[in-house]
Amino acid sequence: CVCVCVCVCVCITQPTFLLRLIIQKDGKKDHAAVDKVFFLRIFQIVRIMVPQVFCKETGYLLLIAAMLVTRTYCDVWMIQNGTMIESAIIGRSTKDFKTFLFSFIKFMPLIALVNNFLKLGLYELKLRFRERLTKNLYDQYLQGFTYYKMGNLDNRIANADQLLTQDVEKFCNSVVDLYSNLSKPLLDICLYTFKLTSAIGAQGPAVMMTYLLISGLFLTRLRRPIGKMTVTEQRYEGEYRFVNSRLITNSEEIAFYNGNIREKQTIYTTFKKLVDHLHNFIFFRFSMGFVDSIIAKYLATVVGYMVVSRPFLTTSHPRHLHSTHSELLEDYYQSGRMLLRMSQALGRIVLAGREMTRLSGFTSRITELMKVLKELNAGKYERTMKLLLVPGSGHIINRDNIIKFDHAPLATPNGDVLIKDLTFEVRSGTNVLVCGPNGCGKSSLFRVLGELWPLFGGQLTKPERGKLFYVPQRPYMTLGSLRDQVIYPDTYEEQQRKGISDHVLKEYLDNVQLGHILDREASWDSVQDWMDVLSGGEKQRMAMARLFYHKPQFAILDECTSAVSVDVEDFIYSHCRTVGITLFTVSHRKSLWKHHEYYLHMDGRGNYEFKPITEETVEFGS
Repeated sequence: CVCVCVCVCVCITQPTFLLRLIIQKDGKKDHAAVDKVFFLRIFQIVRIMVPQVFCKETGYLLLIAAMLVTRTYCDVWMIQNGTMIESAIIGRSTKDFKTFLFSFIKFMPLIALVNNFLKLGLYELKLRFRERLTKNLYDQYLQGFTYYKMGNLDNRIANADQLLTQDVEKFCNSVVDLYSNLSKPLLDICLYTFKLTSAIGAQGPAVMMTYLLISGLFLTRLRRPIGKMTVTEQRYEGEYRFVNSRLITNSEEIAFYNGNIREKQTIYTTFKKLVDHLHNFIFFRFSMGFVDSIIAKYLATVVGYMVVSRPFLTTSHPRHLHSTHSELLEDYYQSGRMLLRMSQALGRIVLAGREMTRLSGFTSRITELMKVLKELNAGKYERTMKLLLVPGSGHIINRDNIIKFDHAPLATPNGDVLIKDLTFEVRSGTNVLVCGPNGCGKSSLFRVLGELWPLFGGQLTKPERGKLFYVPQRPYMTLGSLRDQVIYPDTYEEQQRKGISDHVLKEYLDNVQLGHILDREASWDSVQDWMDVLSGGEKQRMAMARLFYHKPQFAILDECTSAVSVDVEDFIYSHCRTVGITLFTVSHRKSLWKHHEYYLHMDGRGNYEFKPITEETVEFGS
């Protein structure tokens, strides 16, 4: 317990030193072994879960330590008291039997209280560790566009949801269990070694400690594959979970295509990978369990018998030269049980190496996630690149009321160049229609504008991120009330700070002909599953009401009125011009040309043209 507390204090007081060592030493992905790197990783994560010396987590660590010490002393007392009860039974002493039995009954509530306080401390510590680590990871994951970059720009982490949920929970449970499973045996060894040294001499405990060292090193070496196998298991679990969630998310499209057979094949293939790995893991654990049982349990018991029997079988041993049979029996019971508890404690420490090796697998995954999150938030990402492009080598200038690409290449995150040299300028009040075949780069242009994708060169002048607004073809409806759908991502408090009343929100709904929804729900605070309640056209119009609420300088409309009638669409575009929102529109509708002054056409072969819209252009487009 003292060692663990010292480690915690070092983590808290010297985080920079530890982090530097981790960065220097931890260069390999999926490094999962119980070694120096593992302990440095643990220190880094413990620094998050125990943020300061004086906190509730430290209190629970100390509570658990105190209860472990108390329980060890309770175990010693129960051994001594139990021996006295059995000695009284064998000696036919009714008085002693009643005395020691009553003493046992008297202390039962205290022992039960100690055990349950220990469980309370363990459960609370697991929950608090999980809360601290989860909040820290989500603070990084949901900082800026990191959650988007992890899935779309960086390919080091697959299935982040698996890491953020199941892996974090298993890691925290494993850390607390290891703290308990190591601390109690260490306390038992120290106490029983002291008691046995006075009873049978120092040679017996020394033999047991030597056996622990040799067997522990041997078993730790054999268990090395467990860490990597744990990493692989969690990765396969994440893939299996992903294909199931993907089926639920796209169930309607799959049903239209009658794709159930193909999806079943995909799920079975992913599940088979997981099952095959688990079969191998089970067989490996079976083999290791056999060796563990022999070395950590049965051989430890044999060594214990040999050690405890020496003072009794050696007739010339000074301890029992003049002992009676009753004294020999009582001494043997106490020494034997203490040595048995000590050998069990040694065995638990040896077996704890198995759990520590498994913990190294979870630690590797959590540390890799933390490393990727930190680099993504610093603007660095790794991805397999087809061409030697440098992400982020372009220069972005924030300036209001202008969007200007100056000799900037348009490329995907994996290096596919869509347009080598893109140059055009748009000022506020000039609407632009973006057109071209699928895959020509329309969505890529908007992702670069929204700073979702990096700029690979040149210069981009644009308003800051909050003054651009993107309206997709399939609008996102958040969990929450009707009000939340209009003001997203703002909260009610932010709406109040902006001074926008509910009456104005009602006008936004009326502008897109959705006022009847408020009448139907009778309250802005009505909560529904809006993705299902609203039709496709209503969701698109709700997204336009959201656009009117935010009033950005520029709006990107990506086929966002495809399910809206022409007359409503015409009013929406006219209203955007009235309130001063400049539009970049992707659409194939002929009726929208009249609402734009320029068009940007991409041919999908790396060429583009940016020209004003004239009557001839409209006729050509028609």
